[in-house]
Amino acid sequence: MKNTYFTPGPAELYPTFYQHLQTALDEQIGSISHRSQKFRDIYKHTDEQLRILLDIPATHGIFFTGSASEVWERILLNCVEHESFHLVNGSFSRKFYDYAQSLHKYAHLYEKPFGEGFDYADVEVPEYAELVCVTHNETSSGVQMRPAEIHKLKRKYSKKLFCVDIVSSAPYPDLDFSIIDSAFFSVQKAFGMPAGLGVWIAGKSCLEKAERLQRYDSMTIGAHHTLPTLWKNYQTFETPATPNVLAIYILGKIAEDFNRIGIDTIRRQTEEKARMLYKFLDNHADYEPFVSEERHRSQTVIVAKTKQPSADVINAAKQANMIVGSGYGKFKESQIRIANFPATTIEQVTALIDQLKK
Repeated sequence: MKNTYFTPGPAELYPTFYQHLQTALDEQIGSISHRSQKFRDIYKHTDEQLRILLDIPATHGIFFTGSASEVWERILLNCVEHESFHLVNGSFSRKFYDYAQSLHKYAHLYEKPFGEGFDYADVEVPEYAELVCVTHNETSSGVQMRPAEIHKLKRKYSKKLFCVDIVSSAPYPDLDFSIIDSAFFSVQKAFGMPAGLGVWIAGKSCLEKAERLQRYDSMTIGAHHTLPTLWKNYQTFETPATPNVLAIYILGKIAEDFNRIGIDTIRRQTEEKARMLYKFLDNHADYEPFVSEERHRSQTVIVAKTKQPSADVINAAKQANMIVGSGYGKFKESQIRIANFPATTIEQVTALIDQLKK
């Protein structure tokens, strides 16, 4: 019997992945040149489907990298001359901050304890920070910052660039790209694909900053995947170097599947499954939601405290062919993480809840 993966990445493969993979193999997509018309058509199709799905305007380009982690480095090199500002409340938002320090940027930090969230009213952005780095969904702790709060913060600091990590939540968050300068995600989570492809959405505001920094003799914006180079190639739906053509093809097909269902339906289904899981956790003696404030609870990565060792819960679920994620870092032994991505159905979530009740 096949397992159902409730892990927060790599996660359950989307049901249509197998069909799209077989078609790609039949059409020898993995062997085509990234300078061919066939690849340009693939890139264009994926671009069009992601634009529809995430409501991305023409002011923003869609670029492909090796991973979402790579985008941390790219955005910091291309959009920060001196100072960045980071909202940190978990391990991945912390790594974004760590990357800034590694690149010798003056990185400002506003940190909350693991499991606590941010509201617009909490945040004061330093005067000279050029880039505000926000994590919509903190994969390690199960905390989300609501898009409405991100939008309010951007409007207050409209002259600063805003970059939003949507790695473990896209396509769920309804970000307003008419004001948000940049966002990024990877495909091994809610898009239900194997790892190996990052997607970077960046507006012309980011490009203009990168081009300005590139003119300084004392600055480097990188030697690979610089934003001006990515953008130049993007005009003809090409890439500077050989990309993961197979993954770009399948991403376009899965985005098309999502669009066929409709993003509003996907969001409603996500919220319904999250309600089921949180209701169970709130009412069962052996479990408790890790994030106490309901408005900060993730809809896509549900984190629960367990009274018994989490390894026992995980092993019992595994015996029932359900793979649940462990807690992150120091919470590995006392928490579980449950991915709530489009690849898992309400029926599968119901089955998982029945299993956890045991």
